[in-house]
Amino acid sequence: MKTFLLSFFQILVSCICFAQEPVEMADHLRASGKIYVVVAVLLTILIGILLLLILIDRKVSNLEKKLKQK
Repeated sequence: MKTFLLSFFQILVSCICFAQEPVEMADHLRASGKIYVVVAVLLTILIGILLLLILIDRKVSNLEKKLKQK
């Protein structure tokens, strides 16, 4: 989990470093207030993917424990 968070933070920092030029579409979305909808949708998708990965990891761990018991 630590390595996942560390690599996620590194990717986030590198994306911020490359985002230097203003984007017209982002300015328009920000001016109309729709940027918050875009951010909310992206966060919802990312949280859903993260929860899915956690659930899959738990299921795999349980299967591994059952295989070791046999």
